[in-house]
Amino acid sequence: MKRLTVFCGSSFGTEKVFEEQAYLLGKTLAARKIGLVYGGANVGLMGAVANGAMENGGEVIGVLPHHLKAKEIAHEHLTSLILVDTMHERKTKMNDLSDGVIALPGGFGTFEELFEMLTWAQLGLHKKPVALLNINGFYDDLLTMIQRTVDKGFLKETNQKMLQVSDNIDDLLEKMATYKAPDLPKWIKKDEV
Repeated sequence: MKRLTVFCGSSFGTEKVFEEQAYLLGKTLAARKIGLVYGGANVGLMGAVANGAMENGGEVIGVLPHHLKAKEIAHEHLTSLILVDTMHERKTKMNDLSDGVIALPGGFGTFEELFEMLTWAQLGLHKKPVALLNINGFYDDLLTMIQRTVDKGFLKETNQKMLQVSDNIDDLLEKMATYKAPDLPKWIKKDEV
């Protein structure tokens, strides 16, 4: 893995551990010579992961829509900052630049980015690992909901297993490095339910 995209909140959340782990992820990527691709902002967990990588000699590429740069949240000390016109262009560019995706805690934007990358994988548009760093159980309820979609016949277990999950950075990166995408079509036939 040469570069990984990280999706995460533009806020710090209510627990200091979120910021600490975001910074540590950036630092760990830099130590492993894995470039960071992220949303380009200097605020919240986004700023923490970028600072963790930048302050430890890592490559950091930010991808930011013009309308957000105008709100003065752009990180000014990155390896490079790519400006795009739309949020969709942002995700597409981030995907093009990376070999996998990690989601940290965040809100609607982070959820949407995570699920779009999973959907693209499910449809065979990419074969990259998609992962959750489940800091302090942040994603436990979401993982329960995903299991419910399997139990109720809306998601194949094979597709559920596309999502790599750990609460430990090194463990998660190892899972991503050894990930093999399923070679199965998305569509569930009636007799498979």
